[in-house]
This record gives sequence, C-alpha cells and structure tokens, in this order.
Amino acid sequence: MHPRLSALAALRLSDPEAKVAATRTTAARAATDSIATEPLRTVGDDIGVPGRPERPLRVAATAVQKRSPFTTDGRAALIHSICHIEFNAINLALDAVWRYDGMPEAYYRDWLRVADEEAQHFTLLHAHLQDMGWRYGDLPGHDGLWSMCEKTKDDVLARMALVPRTLEARGLDATPLIQAKLKRVNTPDALRAVEILDIILRDEVGHVAIGNHWYRWLCEREGRDPEATYPELVARYEAPRLKPPFNLEARGRAGFSTEELRALSASSKD
Repeated sequence: MHPRLSALAALRLSDPEAKVAATRTTAARAATDSIATEPLRTVGDDIGVPGRPERPLRVAATAVQKRSPFTTDGRAALIHSICHIEFNAINLALDAVWRYDGMPEAYYRDWLRVADEEAQHFTLLHAHLQDMGWRYGDLPGHDGLWSMCEKTKDDVLARMALVPRTLEARGLDATPLIQAKLKRVNTPDALRAVEILDIILRDEVGHVAIGNHWYRWLCEREGRDPEATYPELVARYEAPRLKPPFNLEARGRAGFSTEELRALSASSKD
C-alpha cells in the first residue's frame, strides 16, 4: 500500500495500541521505500478521520479539571492529559501525511517520522500511567489540537503555521515548567515522568523545526513573507494567543527566526 494511504488507514484506527502499531510499521517501511507524490486524495477520504476510542470523554478545555501535581491523583491526571496530547499528535502527523497532495517526498517522510516519534511518546506515557494504576481514557480530555486541524484541513500553509509552530510549540514553553514542579515532588513516579518529558521535549524541538521548515518553504513557493503572513493566518483561523513565559532557547533550536524570538521576548515584558 502507498505510504500515504497506509497513514490514512492508521489515522482511521480507533484502538490506541493498534494505531501505534500501524503508525510505527508505516513509518518503518517508508524510511526505506520511495514515496510517490502523485495526487491520492479522493471524495470520502475524510470518513472515519480521525479514529478515536470512545474514551476518554472529550470535553471543552475549560471543563478539564485542574489537579495539583503534588498529589498522586493529580500527577496521574497530569500524565493522562499529556498522554491525550500525544495521542492527538499521532493523528495530527498522520493527517499531515495523507491530506495534502502536491508536496515533496521529503515532506511526507518528515511527517511520518514525526508520527512514529509521537507514537513512541504515547507508549512511554501510557506505560507510566498504567504503572501508576490508571489507563488512557480513565479521565476526560479536550480536543483543542484536533479542532485546529479541522479548521486548516484545506490549507497546508495554515496547518504548518498554526499546528506545529503554534499549538505544538506551546509544549516547548510548558514542558520545563511541568518538569520543575515534578522535580519538587521528588517521588519515583514524578522523577520517571521528568525523564519521559526530557525525551518528548528533545523530539518536539525537531517536530516544531519541521513545521517551521515547511511553513517557510510554502511561503517561498507562494511568494509570501513568513513574518507578515503568520499574524494574518492567526487572525483568519482564530488561533490561540501566545502567552509567556516562552522557552526562547528551545524555540531558537526549533527554527524560529531572530525577529520572531525578539517579538516574543518583547511581549513577555509587556
């Protein structure tokens, strides 16, 4: 099967373990096989996208209960919420692979690698959650990431601008803050979570960098200025406003321009 169609098949799977297995198999095969770039999308491809289990119950972001990481249940809720983000991130990457015709082979290869790493992240977090006595789906989760996918489904430039380099880049800012709290807890489960988040943060820098690369590539193809285009897309698609503190060092490694980092730094002082 064409790697992009294999990505679509994995995207449609609802069982988390089956989705992880199919994603990893597709990524492994695509690492050595060529990926033809002819148009593949047909009417009806959106049916069953994305495949998701009945649980967790999906609620509004404002309805997700806040719990302290300084309690056992609170740490489980924190790990569950990150696990949910990573499950959605698998879907985001698979969707980027199959949805957009007319991109270079390197684009599809990049996003299959991202999907594979997101699947690894989910597996690590879910195993840790089970060690704590919980399973993915035991608590509610919100659909903030996927809702932006829906908004940008017909515009690959907007997708690259507003998912990897906006929503996913927020993880670069938030992860060190979460780790700092978990280090203060200083229990074995908290310290294991810190180790897993180290892996996720390392990989997410690369994922955001891929988003930045293809965003700028698309801007160049369309003859648009990346810095001027970004706020236009934010306004058009009603993307969330970025809030400090910002991990400027990680964002720099992820490919944000000097001008963008300077603007973020200035906004932190407002």
